[in-house]
Amino acid sequence: MGSTEEETSGTTKPISPYDAASPTEPLLFKPTTSSTYPSPPIEEPPQTDPSESDPTQFIQITFNYGPRPFKDLPFLFLFLVSVLCTFAFGIFSIFHRNDNYSSVSTFTYDSNSASCVQDTSFSSNPIWVFQSSFFSVSSSSLWTHVAWTLVITLVLSVPICFLLLLLLKHYTKQIVYALLPFFVIVPVFFDVYWFVACTLSSSCNDAFPLVYRILVLVFVLLVVGVIVWVIVANWHRIELTVRIIAVSSDALSRNLGLFLVIPLLTVGLVGYYAPIVVFLVFSRLNGKIVAKESNGEYTCVWKQDSWVPAYFTLAVLTMLWSLTTMVEAQAFVISGTIAEWYFSKDDEKPRRSIRRSLRNAFGPSSGTVCLSGLLICVVRVVRAAVDSAREDVPGIVNLVLRCCVDALMSAIDFLNKFTINFVAITGEAYCTSARMTYELLRRNLLSAVFVETISTRLLVGVTFVFSAVYAIVVCAILKGVSDLGDNAYIVAILAWVLLLVVLGFFVHVLDNVIDTVYICYGIDRDRGEVYKQEVHDVCVHLPISRSSFPSRTLGV
Repeated sequence: MGSTEEETSGTTKPISPYDAASPTEPLLFKPTTSSTYPSPPIEEPPQTDPSESDPTQFIQITFNYGPRPFKDLPFLFLFLVSVLCTFAFGIFSIFHRNDNYSSVSTFTYDSNSASCVQDTSFSSNPIWVFQSSFFSVSSSSLWTHVAWTLVITLVLSVPICFLLLLLLKHYTKQIVYALLPFFVIVPVFFDVYWFVACTLSSSCNDAFPLVYRILVLVFVLLVVGVIVWVIVANWHRIELTVRIIAVSSDALSRNLGLFLVIPLLTVGLVGYYAPIVVFLVFSRLNGKIVAKESNGEYTCVWKQDSWVPAYFTLAVLTMLWSLTTMVEAQAFVISGTIAEWYFSKDDEKPRRSIRRSLRNAFGPSSGTVCLSGLLICVVRVVRAAVDSAREDVPGIVNLVLRCCVDALMSAIDFLNKFTINFVAITGEAYCTSARMTYELLRRNLLSAVFVETISTRLLVGVTFVFSAVYAIVVCAILKGVSDLGDNAYIVAILAWVLLLVVLGFFVHVLDNVIDTVYICYGIDRDRGEVYKQEVHDVCVHLPISRSSFPSRTLGV
């Protein structure tokens, strides 16, 4: 029967993804029948208890279009409890506030009552006093130019993002190779220009002595040298990375609705943060004015209620957890949308894919998203705590502690790398998805490291050059049409930062698309199917991970 299948299939005989002799030849053919392939002659393993077998070993991995069960609900409940406690104590702090907080200086100690009483004859200025020079007439022109420049930059950032996406889709190779020299030219230009301008300016010359200017000049040149070394060391990978970016840009261009949904989710997070910030402000007003004795003299000071520091900790941690959860929810929506497009047949665009991904992210998989966000939040908090304790711990102890923590946190980051993408595709729980992702990459000799290294660096470099060129144009226009003088540089820097943030959001979305396409390719390779031939044509050239090849016992 095996020979018959070989005769009918001709030269298109599928190659098993487990075949280590040909890892660079994936199953690049369009299946015309069901994906049932002859298995290699492998000795059957001994029978074991089914209850002890791996529950993910025989799961057929595919996109889950049907109703999904709720997963990881305890973490969703824990997140909701933290949010409800934050809002409940915040509302309590508003109604329990002490309005005398802003008038502590008007209270004096009364020896008769042994308490602090307010002196009604004393009048004080408001607590917030703005210096008139800050809003002087001379600076009104500066703020007007800043406001208009930022508004125009924000409006222009939308077509700039779409233009960049179009260029990366059709002219990726030309754009990357044309901008690679500017990765070096732009920072060197700004470095030399600043050095010369500061040398010629008397005020800057006095503020920065020649030694400091030389140190800054040399430091930037060293950084540029590192960039050149990175480019040269990874030159053989750039061509492949260019093709990966092109394929992912094409996938993103077919799902442009993500550019509306993802910013709206960010706006929703800001709106969710607004009341918490108000609660934090009002929580500081919870306390009382008490007398404090010092060297026999009594003064009136403000004493916060004992629960206020604990509430601050709860609110800040809830905000951090909400931030990381929203980042994971955005990755979930992007992954679900791109994966549904990937597994659609005959290039037909699926309907309501973004709506379906949103419903899954904030519905059945909401607990998994909260768990993934919690892990990232813990990683960030632990790393910040270790960095802040650098000065309090002796040298060798601090070094060993940081190495251990970095190793653990890196392992968690690696575990979380593709897990949320896999959750969006299959709807499984977090731990099951993490194990299935690892097994999928291991079975097919795929590496989880290569995808995120070169592509992200190239995209960051491209956005840096785009935003830097835009800043130069803004500075030239302001120099020509306004009398801002040196303040034009400040306005141009602000415009550069704003555009860099917007383009950074674009890179974030495209990075998630690249990860999703990579996982979908792995699923295709594992199932012996080809849904998107152009993706396979590129990913077949990815380096294999020999270290992750599963050990198997072949029959002799």
